[in-house]
Amino acid sequence: MADERIHIMRVLYPLSWLYGIGVGVRNWLFDAGVLREHRFDVPVISVGNLTVGGTGKTPHTEYLLRLLSRQFRVAVLSRGYKRASKGFLLAGPETDVRMLGDEPFQMKQKFPQVHVAVDADRCHGIRQLCSDAVSPATEVVVLDDAYQHRYVKPGLNILLVNYHRMIDRDALLPAGRLREPASGKRRADVVIVTKCPSGLDKNEADGLACRLALSPHQPLYFTTLVYGRLRPLFASGQGELSLTDIGADKHLLLVTGIASPAGMIKDLSPYSKHIVSLPFADHHSFTSADLERIRQRFMSLPQGERMIVTTEKDAVRLASHPSLGEDLKPHIYVLPIEVSFLFDQQESFNLNITHYVTENSRNRSFS
Repeated sequence: MADERIHIMRVLYPLSWLYGIGVGVRNWLFDAGVLREHRFDVPVISVGNLTVGGTGKTPHTEYLLRLLSRQFRVAVLSRGYKRASKGFLLAGPETDVRMLGDEPFQMKQKFPQVHVAVDADRCHGIRQLCSDAVSPATEVVVLDDAYQHRYVKPGLNILLVNYHRMIDRDALLPAGRLREPASGKRRADVVIVTKCPSGLDKNEADGLACRLALSPHQPLYFTTLVYGRLRPLFASGQGELSLTDIGADKHLLLVTGIASPAGMIKDLSPYSKHIVSLPFADHHSFTSADLERIRQRFMSLPQGERMIVTTEKDAVRLASHPSLGEDLKPHIYVLPIEVSFLFDQQESFNLNITHYVTENSRNRSFS
């Protein structure tokens, strides 16, 4: 059932009330036109949420890139969380993960045909991506994690809601994890309930739809996470493996720097009876001490029956780390994640997205 993991720190409600005043004033200033929202004549699709972390923004953004890059020249813009660079940066062949940030770097590796850029100033970033001198002939811009960046008025605003933490039962920061009140859902053009169980019952989905109480113009979709084949991070690995190839007696060291590894642990449990979780903070920058900790924990597992499993975004930070020992490299495997639509909604969603881009194609000048 949804909401099983929600924990509200009620003692912090007074701080949440103060936070809510600040957020409310800011949103009112945008709604009243005091603060200006900028529109662009290039199709702009924003992917974001109302909560802090954990809704699956990256796999949903990658779904859009996979869909749109078949027909259009696509650019994706992120703020590049925890990157070492400043201002606008367009990813090139020599751009490393420190300068770009883990998630944008991951997207560039998976979608080399897509222009990947980072800029905390989204308006400036969009203008750069639509400049012939920087990113020629861009036909659509996808904004990653930009639901609260209201200086940009996207043509299509996609709101993600975590099945396990529905916004109608959550609270504002710091008591809960809402960045803004649940009423902020009204700005969404499309809403997706993410991380649903693959066997979600239609009656339960209808109940979730009632709880969200969306407007008639806001289509609602449901997605679940699908894991791909485990692939070795380095050439010294032994080739790709399906989850069923792991073997119940294999000892897994799950190394993660994500918002919540609990879902991965639960999903991997049917394939191994021995999972040791070594969690780090979301977007964690691994230190030499962290690598030594990983090595010691791995070496404590039974020899010959052990492997390290990590996420795609953690893998891009581990791969180039100078302190990663050669003895660990053959044992590190990456678990890719994609999204799958439930209730045969994929075609409807795809048509919704491609129709928006086609109908809002632009000339090369700004208004």
